[in-house]
Amino acid sequence: MQRFTGKTAVVTGASRGIGLAAARRIVDEGGRVVITARTPEPLEKAAAELGGPEHALAVPGKAHDPGHRDQAVARALEAFGSLDVLVNNTGINPVFDALVNVEPATMAKIFEVNVTAAASWTAAAHAAWMKEHGGAVVNVASLAGQHPSPGIAAYGASKAALINLTRQFAYELAPAVRVNAVAPAVVKTDFAQALFADNEDEVTKGYPLGRLGVPADVGAAIAFLASEDASWVTGQTITLDGGRTLGAGVE
Repeated sequence: MQRFTGKTAVVTGASRGIGLAAARRIVDEGGRVVITARTPEPLEKAAAELGGPEHALAVPGKAHDPGHRDQAVARALEAFGSLDVLVNNTGINPVFDALVNVEPATMAKIFEVNVTAAASWTAAAHAAWMKEHGGAVVNVASLAGQHPSPGIAAYGASKAALINLTRQFAYELAPAVRVNAVAPAVVKTDFAQALFADNEDEVTKGYPLGRLGVPADVGAAIAFLASEDASWVTGQTITLDGGRTLGAGVE
């Protein structure tokens, strides 16, 4: 399939893991990408893996920095002539603790990066291109945003807000722009290692499909929502959990 021929995507948090998998899927299907992340070296390496300047450009910076955001949007338009897809993948989880123990400043930082930044990137992409030409936005939420998540409750609360943000933008930006989200359970990334590294076999027992997720699983779902195959889908959050929640409420 070449669902992204002639299209350009900006993917945040894409030097590795889910963001890189989404960018790779888009490039493999004919698209061009501008990828972002905080650290320049791994980001440049990722861009090279994606095919170099003809297919992928690296723009390092912090997702919640307005200057970085504007630079990435401008580079997409200058280099590739459009901004058809935005994948808001950047997220942080700097604390593993009960919610009552999370400092207000930490909570504010989590929401700044995981929610406010996604809103700002969406508004920037809309103003620069999508308002006139249309497009698709995909937000990377989490199963933690749909269910109580001991230890990562602050992160989960931010992802719940991101899911609601997805619905709000889907309503406001229709019909020109579709806005959807994915909500993965545990995916085998560096970001999620604390959730499975020491007891993967035990964690996996809770998944009817018999394994944890891998970045490509989520990248494929993101590509679907960003493509014309999902042209009648907006405001939705696709749960990607290997069947993890099938037993919820079952005696």
